[in-house]
This record gives sequence, structure tokens and C-alpha cells, in this order.
Amino acid sequence: MYKYDTYDQAMVDARVAEFRDQVHRRLEGHITEDQFKPLRLMNGLYLQLHAYMLRVAVPYGTLSSAQMRMLGDIADKYDRGYGHFTTRQNIQYNWIKLEEAPDILADLATVEMHAIQTSGNCIRNTTSDQYAGAAADEVVDPRPYAELIRQWSTFHPEFNFLPRKFKMAVIASETDRAAMRLHDIGIRILRNAAGALGAAFYVGGGMGRTPMIAPCIRDFVPIDQMITYSEACLRVYNRYGRRDNKYKARIKILVHELGKDEYTRQVEAEFAHLLTQNIEPPGAELERIAAMFADPPFEAGVPDSFERSDPAFALWADTNCLPHKRPGYIAVTISLKPVGGVPGDASADQIRLMADLARDYSFDELRVTHAQNIVLPHVRKADLYAVWQRLEAAGLGTANLDRIGDIIACPGLDYCSLANARSIPVAQKISQRLAPREQEIGELKLKISGCINACGHHHAGHIGILGVDRKGVENYQLSLGGCEGADTSLGQITGPGFDEDGIVDAVEKATQVYLANKQGSERFLDTYRRVGMAPFKEALYG
Repeated sequence: MYKYDTYDQAMVDARVAEFRDQVHRRLEGHITEDQFKPLRLMNGLYLQLHAYMLRVAVPYGTLSSAQMRMLGDIADKYDRGYGHFTTRQNIQYNWIKLEEAPDILADLATVEMHAIQTSGNCIRNTTSDQYAGAAADEVVDPRPYAELIRQWSTFHPEFNFLPRKFKMAVIASETDRAAMRLHDIGIRILRNAAGALGAAFYVGGGMGRTPMIAPCIRDFVPIDQMITYSEACLRVYNRYGRRDNKYKARIKILVHELGKDEYTRQVEAEFAHLLTQNIEPPGAELERIAAMFADPPFEAGVPDSFERSDPAFALWADTNCLPHKRPGYIAVTISLKPVGGVPGDASADQIRLMADLARDYSFDELRVTHAQNIVLPHVRKADLYAVWQRLEAAGLGTANLDRIGDIIACPGLDYCSLANARSIPVAQKISQRLAPREQEIGELKLKISGCINACGHHHAGHIGILGVDRKGVENYQLSLGGCEGADTSLGQITGPGFDEDGIVDAVEKATQVYLANKQGSERFLDTYRRVGMAPFKEALYG
């Protein structure tokens, strides 16, 4: 994984000192809250319903055990003993004291971490495939390219004050495990017919009030021009993006209103100009970065199977573990979705345990997933049972990856000042209700948002739930048919909303319709696409 050089460390240390001074001036009353707000947001510090929330960047979701351990220590020292992993592969702390925020950033800097550009109208944390470097189907490891984007975009003077926040994702396989087409820019690294490495660009995706799937505006950009093309896409957006209406400020609106062809024409013209400006980072820099992502020292000849006599372990291994590109190894997903738990939350002790497991069994590396789970990417199959035993003892052994209990949920009205409804209690009730039938139901991705901003990705859920305010009462809309993968689709609202208990009943009824209509090994999504909305509406509304 990437290691800071002296420039990286100096920039992060300087930002800590700068923010410490800004917080001091705010506490002393030398600057107002309105003056302080843009400064704290540049450092990932939000003011929510009950306290400050700090969002810490985890670039493309990759962590070392030392970094993970620090996140656990921060949860104990500065929060209430837990952290919340998010859909941007970051972590949030919900109970931060303003006067302690600079100390947290200073502690993070000691392990090469920060909270820079985790908020504000800038290029946010670039996400990637949580199985990068382990997946057998990738063309290359996409993380060096995500790291190059991080270095290019951090403190970029032209893109620090965009019309709206900006999100990028990079993958390198046909299987999209990062919701790439629901980003402002999605990049897929691939090879053309001649074997040359390049990037396909998808621009103008996003969720929120107006969800859209990004169209492909160019199917191949030479890899040594990827940053230049990214800059061209952003320059056109920065030039013409709406700044008079925050609801129309995202790049998806610009691409929609200009039309894909006209937006692409302007990007291509800007790209041609930028190619004369020599702005692409030197090839030697990408080589330097890529060398840090070389494969760990995998062992040859390790056993390519594991003992399955314990049925609980076998179920977990079949559900939560994915094949690895190297024989004898496996990628392990640690579910942060225990039955009745808060999706994405982990206690300080659990965070430190996961750090220990990475150190002992996964070449010192972890990944945060956009589905709010944690991955140990390189575990020997011979060690799998020992890993599971330690996870199980810590309440982290739930076998529900991509099942209905593996719920994505935003913090909702329990924490967020923007929310209209609670997400967490709904997730807990659905998990408790349907856990007994989870394996029978099979793959079913459920996502819950507490407001139209869609931080819970409800538009992309096989079943999606949106909490809204109806005359002061929490009301929950149900949608079906969303998908975030290669066959990306947006869910369709079934009809009138439900109260909190009613939405739990509605989700159960939707699963019953699926089980009654499925053919063979069809997933919920496959059955829905085949039979359509009608039988579900009939069951829901009679």
C-alpha cells in the first residue's frame, strides 16, 4: 500500500497546525461560526444534531493494521467507543468535541491519515474495488491509479471550490464492485484489442434528489493521459456547472442538460488543449506509486482447501469469503451488520481486533467496502478457521454478505441534521425480522436513506427505502429493482409510503412475492426484472 513521502507528511502536518490555529480562534471568539464553517468543512468536521462529526479519509478503502488500530484508539479517546464506516470507504465519529478535533488530526497524521477533502465542494475520497489486488478478474490493480488521482486532486487550486461536491471511483474489472456508474466520474481501467492499457470514462452519475446513471463518454483513453482527461471533464463542469441552485449543481445535471454528445464535445476540445500543456504526471511517478502496490509475499504450495466440519464456519466461509487470484488464499469480508445491529458501526475493541487479524493473517492490510463492511484481502485458507473463531468471539462472525441483513444505511435522523427520518431503527427491525430466512432468500441488497440526499444509496438497492417527512410524521417509501453493478439500474417506487412498522412488513411481503415467483437460482433482482412490479404492488397494497 502507499507510503507517505516527506512531501505528503509535510502537507498533512501543516494542515493540522493550520486547523489548530483556526479552532483556537473560533473558541476564543475571534471568528464567527459562519466564518469558521468553510474552514472546518475543509477538514471533514460537520456540526450535526447533537455534536460535531469528524469524517476521516481512507483513500480507496485501504488501511494498514497500524492505521486501523489508531481508528480504534481514537474511538475510545475522543468518541463514545465506536466508529461508523461509510459508503465512501471512510470512517466517521459522531461525538467529537471541537477543542479536541486538532488533536485527533494530529494523531491521525502519525499514521499517515487525515480528514482533508472529506467535505466541501471539492473532489472527495476516491473509491475503488474492495478486492483490488486480490480479485482474479481484474486487468491490473486499480489502486495505483486511484492514488494518482488522490495526489492530483488534493489541494488542486482550480477544483477546491467546485459548484458541488465531486466523487470519483476507479475499477479494473468487468464486474463493478464499487458502484462506479453512480459517481460523478467513474473510471474503468481496461485493455484495448491491441493490449494497450487505458481507461473508459463514465461521467454524470449520482444519486440524491435526481438519480442518474453515468453514460460512457469515451471508451478508451490511453492510461498515460488519464489525469489529463479527468481534468478536462472537471474543467468543463467547473466552467458551466450551476452555482445558483444547489439542487442543480452536480455534474449529472450539466451532462443531462447539455446532453451527452455536447458535453463530450466540449470535454474533447478541452482535452486536446490540455494535451499541449503537459499536465500529466510523469510516468516515473506512476511507477513509483505502483511499486508500493506490488503483491505481498504469497507462499507457494499452501493448501487450497480448508476443513468444513463445523457447519456454522462452513456457512460463513461460503457466504462471506470470495475466491482469490492466488491458490491457497481467500478474501474475507467481515460483516459489520450483526442481527439487530447498527450497519457500519464497530466498537473500538472490534476495530483493534480487525487490525490484529490483518497483522497476523492478511499481510498487514484491510479494506473498507462501500457497503460498510471490512475486508481482509489476503488470508491463507489454512488460517480461515482461526480467523473466523476470533471474529465470532468478537461478534463479527455474521454470515450475511449480500444478504438482506447486509443493509447499507445512513445515520439518519438519529444523528444527521439533514435527515427527515430515522434509518437505523428500520434497519435493525428488518434485520431481526428476516434473519431466520436470510439464506433461503439469498442475494438481496437492501439500502436505506433517511433523506433525499441518498447517503444510504437507496436508489441502487434491490430493495430501497427512503425516509421522508409527511406533515411531521416519518414516512418510508419503498422502491424495487435498483442495482449498482455492471447492470446498473435505478429502483422504482412501489406506491404510497409506510410508517416504521409498516415498512418492515412491506419488505417481508416483497420477499414473499419473490420466493413465490422465483425460478431456479434466480436472485431477487432477476425475479423482479422478469415478473415486473405488478405482483409486488398487489401484495403490498391489495
